[in-house]
Formats: sequence, structure tokens, C-alpha cells
Amino acid sequence: MDPIERFKAWLAEAREVPRSLLPEPTAMALGTVSDDGKPSVRIVLLKDVDARGFVFYTNFDSRKGRELLIDPRAALCFHWQPLERQVRVEGVAAPVSDVEADAYFATRPRDSQIGAWASFQSSALESEARLVERVREVEARFAGQAVPRPPHWSGFRVVPQSIEFWTGRPHRLHERELFERTGTGWTVRRLYP
Repeated sequence: MDPIERFKAWLAEAREVPRSLLPEPTAMALGTVSDDGKPSVRIVLLKDVDARGFVFYTNFDSRKGRELLIDPRAALCFHWQPLERQVRVEGVAAPVSDVEADAYFATRPRDSQIGAWASFQSSALESEARLVERVREVEARFAGQAVPRPPHWSGFRVVPQSIEFWTGRPHRLHERELFERTGTGWTVRRLYP
């Protein structure tokens, strides 16, 4: 089976889990590395997946945005505890097209669109009052009109080089299948737990 199609099937099953057990099935850990080799991990939300890769959106001036623009190597990890499943992805991130970013931005709630303009993501915040003031300034700027996508806000597509599917099994004899990209498709092999 194609690993992207398998991922989509697993994600569909994760979405069927009650929210009380799995509140956000699209949540994924994103690992990046700074220009001096310091690793960093945070949770982001998957917004699209297809044969081209895994898409999430962010502020390009954020730490993750800056790091990926300098060193595009990225790792993702989905963990669906109620299903005893995990998917690990390693690959290279590239910005999505402006058309894709504009289309997704237009679907966001207006308050989130305002926030994208108001926040200097990952920068030091002088005070909560300053953030509230910035939000008010942006609301006034776009009063009565659609909020356009800020030039510093877009998305990344992580093009997978490897995808590992992990399934929990009794006695820690877990099932692991590693798909690795080749020139013409994917190779797959089982790994020891």
C-alpha cells in the first residue's frame, strides 16, 4: 500500500475516536533544527496531506518558520494513543504556493486572521496590553473588509523521504513498518520493535 494512502486511512480512523479521548487528531509534533544545530520540537496542526506531502501553516518569522527557511529538514510525529498508533515522517519542507496559502487563510476565522497580523510570533512580548492594543489596531485597519493574508504568513509542505508506521502490540513487541522513498516510489521493510 502507498504510505500516503495508509496515512490517510489511519487519520480517518483517528478522527472517529471520541474527542474526549483524542481531542485533536491532526496534532503533530514538528521537529526542526537551528542554523547552529540546536533541535526544537513543538505541536502544530496538519491542514492537508496528499501525494506531495504534509502541510501546515505558520508565521515565517516564527522560530520554526525561520529555521525551516534556513534548513528545510523536518520531522513530524503523530501519536494516536487510543488507537496505539504512531506515524513518524522525515523529509524536506518547502513553502506552499501563494495560491494555496491565500485559499487556506481565507477559511480561517476572522479572529485568527487578525491574530496573524497582530502577533510577532516567537518575539519577546512587552506586555499583554501591547498584544491587545495590536489586535485592536489590526481590527481597525481591516474594519468592514476582508482580512488579506499577511506576507509573513504561509505554509510549509513536508515532502516525506521516510514514513514509519508504529502499532502497539502486547509485551512491547510493537509492529513497525518503514517506508523509504526511492527514485520511482517506495520501499518498505519491517523493523524490530
